[in-house]
Amino acid sequence: MKLNKLNSIIILGLIAIISILVAQLLWTKEAFTLEQKKLNQKAHIALLEVAKKLYEGTNHELPAQNPVQKIANDYYIVNIDNDFEPDILEFYLKNEFKKMNITTDFEYAMYNCQSDEMVYGNYISLSEKTKVKQSVYFPKHKNLVYYFAIRFPNETTYLFSSMRFWFILSIALILILLIYVYSIFTLLQHKKYSELQRDFINNMTHEFKTPLSSILIASKYLIEQKPIKDDKKLYTYTDIIINQSHKLNGHIEKILNVAKSDYAPLELQKETIILVPIIEEIIQNILLKYPEANVKIETVSKEYKIETDVFHFSNLVYNLLDNAVKYCSEKSRVVIGIAVENSVLKLTFKDNGIGVSPKNISFIFDKFYRAPNEKSNEVNGFGLGLYYVKEICNLHNWKIKAENNSEKGITITLSIPYKK
Repeated sequence: MKLNKLNSIIILGLIAIISILVAQLLWTKEAFTLEQKKLNQKAHIALLEVAKKLYEGTNHELPAQNPVQKIANDYYIVNIDNDFEPDILEFYLKNEFKKMNITTDFEYAMYNCQSDEMVYGNYISLSEKTKVKQSVYFPKHKNLVYYFAIRFPNETTYLFSSMRFWFILSIALILILLIYVYSIFTLLQHKKYSELQRDFINNMTHEFKTPLSSILIASKYLIEQKPIKDDKKLYTYTDIIINQSHKLNGHIEKILNVAKSDYAPLELQKETIILVPIIEEIIQNILLKYPEANVKIETVSKEYKIETDVFHFSNLVYNLLDNAVKYCSEKSRVVIGIAVENSVLKLTFKDNGIGVSPKNISFIFDKFYRAPNEKSNEVNGFGLGLYYVKEICNLHNWKIKAENNSEKGITITLSIPYKK
């Protein structure tokens, strides 16, 4: 993915999430306003009912003008043109607030004609919390003789508690935004390190391949010289140089292939092949490298066909056979099984090697992983062979698994969709 395309996706994602978050915050603010209006309406209705009850049984009628006045968000006064008792007022307030489902605490005070000031009544706790008695200032209002005042000291807290869902949703969106930003930051850091790693590997392998090619050319020329052929020891040493150079060149090619596949997926050139002849050819190449190895094919038919990239499939089989032979402490025996089960072609590689401990076998397809065993120090490698095999299987949508045999060695099974 190009950098500018990645940046565009990141920016669009951020804009989308921020827009959703802003919309959610606006909705939350609107919901708070609505809850506040709802509480005001319920309080107004309840106080109006209290006023009606205080007028009942008296010689005065409820005035046409609304006796309930809202002074502030949490403060109301109710004009009663008649004397009333504090206990009766408190009883009515509790009952009417309960009917209107107003469950927040409140406190009230009444105007005292004799002292010409507001007299604090009581703090009423409708919640399960312990009642708190506190003195709050209630200002006196002009032109009113008999009236009482109501204050909701915990109105804001009450409104917030009734909007828990909105706040939880907003917090969840904020967390999602933070996680998204962190993920993008981590992705960019990983991309940066990946590019640095790839550039380092490409430069390193290039620097290795140039002198290695010169060594191979010089060694092949040297081994053809008569003095070298006549001297058995010199011929052996020269042959070792050539063999080890080829081996090093193979490792470098593996590193290059893996680095390339990390940057961009390998492109497969698929074609239909007959399976057995391809495997037989690879076995011949393995036997040239390991003449003592015993590799055979067990199959009921030599006409099995699959669709695959011949080059990568050949490398896949070669890597599996090479590992099976290398990691063996005795004469190597490898059995390649080919069979069809329920429209799936099973391609198995069973060896008599040293095997892998059960706790490590699930890691053998990981990049750069080398299982600790008695042959680890003897066999050269980077832990890329089976990783490459796994990558080729993934590109073909094949399944691969490894399991220990009951006696010795391991069996690696490829499951390939098969159509007759």
